[in-house]
Amino acid sequence: MSAGTGTPQDVAEQAARRRTFAVISHPDAGKSTLTEALALHAAAIEVAGAVHGKAGRGGVRSDWMEMERARGISITSSVLRFEFDGALLNLLDTPGHADFSEDTYRVLAAVDAAIMLLDSAKGLEAQTLKLFDVCRHRRVPVITFVNKWDRPGREPLELLDEIEQRIGLRPAPLTWPVGTAGDFRGLIDRADRSYTRFRRTPGGATRAIAERVPADRAAAEEGDAWRNAVEELALLDEIGATLDPDDYAAGICTPVLFGAALPNFGVSALLETVCRLAPSPSARVDADGRERPVTAPFSGQVFKVQAGMDRAHRDRLAFIRICSGRFERGMSLVHAPTGRPLATKYAQTVFGRDRSTLDTAYPGDVIGLPNATGLTVGDTLYARTPVTFPPIPAFAPEHFMVARVTDNGRAKQFRRGIDQLDSEGVVQVLRSDLRGDQAPVLAAVGPLQFDVFAARMADEFNAPVTLNRLDYSTARITDKESADTLNGRRGVEVLTRSLDGALVAVFVDKWRLRAVEREHPGVTLTPMLAAGDSD
Repeated sequence: MSAGTGTPQDVAEQAARRRTFAVISHPDAGKSTLTEALALHAAAIEVAGAVHGKAGRGGVRSDWMEMERARGISITSSVLRFEFDGALLNLLDTPGHADFSEDTYRVLAAVDAAIMLLDSAKGLEAQTLKLFDVCRHRRVPVITFVNKWDRPGREPLELLDEIEQRIGLRPAPLTWPVGTAGDFRGLIDRADRSYTRFRRTPGGATRAIAERVPADRAAAEEGDAWRNAVEELALLDEIGATLDPDDYAAGICTPVLFGAALPNFGVSALLETVCRLAPSPSARVDADGRERPVTAPFSGQVFKVQAGMDRAHRDRLAFIRICSGRFERGMSLVHAPTGRPLATKYAQTVFGRDRSTLDTAYPGDVIGLPNATGLTVGDTLYARTPVTFPPIPAFAPEHFMVARVTDNGRAKQFRRGIDQLDSEGVVQVLRSDLRGDQAPVLAAVGPLQFDVFAARMADEFNAPVTLNRLDYSTARITDKESADTLNGRRGVEVLTRSLDGALVAVFVDKWRLRAVEREHPGVTLTPMLAAGDSD
C-alpha cells in the first residue's frame, strides 16, 4: 500500500464515518459538563462529574491543567475520540473563556461542524456571538443545544427569535421541551412526535433514565405543560420552522435541541443529530486555492501544540488534523515549511490528557506527535504529493507585558521556555534590538494568558518571571520602510514577531494610531484578525 494513501475507496469510506466537531459557548454555559455528557452517552466513559475531577468524581479529564481545575475554567483545548451509532466522533473541546479566543479559533480551523451551547436563562452571550462569527467566517455549520432546561430560564420561542434576530440563522427545532425552564418534564421529538420523559440518576453521574410515554398518557399526566407544548409545536409547523439539511450545510439554518447536560437530559438526541447532520470530512482548499480531495495522499495541518499534558514525561505534543489520505504510524512525512522529513513512530491518539498508540488514522481524525521539534501552529505535513494549506492567522493582541527572568542564572531555561510557549501560541513573543532577548515583549488577546505563561515558566522550566505592563493596546502589521518612519514616534513602537519575523507596530491607543495614519498616509499599517472578526 502506498505510504499515506490507502486505497481511495478505503479512505473515502473511513472519512465518511468521521464527524469532527467542537463545542463553543460563553463561559459557564456548561460546555465542560456537556463534553462529559456526550462521552458518557457514547459509552466512552462510565461516570461523569459536573466539574472535571471534582471531589474525586470521574470525568473525561479534558481540563487537566492545575490552573484550570483551581479556577473552574477551560484554558486549553483537548481532543476526545469515541464511537457512537456507527460513526467515529472527534470532539475537540475548546476554552470557554474569552481571553483564550485564539486557541478556540485554532480549533475551529480543524473541525467540520460545531455545537453552539446556550444557557436557557441567558441565551446568546458575548463570547458565543464572537465564536459564532468565527464559525460563519470559516463556513462551519452549527447545531444549537439549549442547555440547563432543568433550571429557571426564558421561553423557548423567545430564544428561537433571538437566534434568528441576532445572528441571522433560521432556527429549526428538532426536539421541544414539555414544561417551562426549571420545570422540565421531557422532550417531544418533532420528527415522529414521540415523547420521552427523563429521571436523573444520583448526582447525574450516569445516564438519565429515559421513558417513552404515549401521547394520550402524556396528555393526562402532564396537563397544561403538555397542552402548551403541543400548541407551540403547531405554531412552529405553521411558520415552517423545519429543518432543511442543505440550508444547515450552507450555514443558513441551525438545528435546535433542548436539554440539560448536568442530569444528562436530551444528550442522546444531540449525539444522534451530530451523527446524522454534521458533515464528514471533505476536500480542503490549499494555499493556492486548489482543492485537495480526502482520497489524495496523506496531508495534515498542525492546529495546536501543547506541552505539560503528561507530568511524568513533560513532553510536547503537536495536534494534527488529517486532511487527506491514510495515516500509518512510522510513515515518513515532509514538513512543508522546511522540506525536512518527519518521523511518526510515536504517533498517538488523545482522550483528554490520556494517550494511546495510534497505528492508522483517516481524514477528520486528530493525531498527536510527541516532541516533534520544529512544528508550529499552522504548519502543513504531507506524504508524496506536496501541498501547503493556508496559515492559521494570529489574533490582534490587545495586552502587552515585558517579561524578565527573576534569576539571571536561569537565563538559558528562560530562553527555552519563551521559545516553546511562543511556538505553542500561549502568547505572541515580540522582540526588538532596543530591549534585547533578555526582555521580550509578550502580546496577548486577554490578560489571563499572561497568568498561564508565568505559571508554566515557573512550573515547567524552573524560570520564574516578572511581568511589567506596557501601555499599548493596538497592533498593526507593518513593513521595513514604514518601520523607519514609525520608530521614535511618541506612543509607537515597532517590534519583530519571533515566530514568523513579521514587523508589528504597537500603539498606546486607537487615537494615536489614527493620528499617525493622518500624518503619514503612506505608511503600511495592516489590521490583524481581531477576536470575533468575521472578515
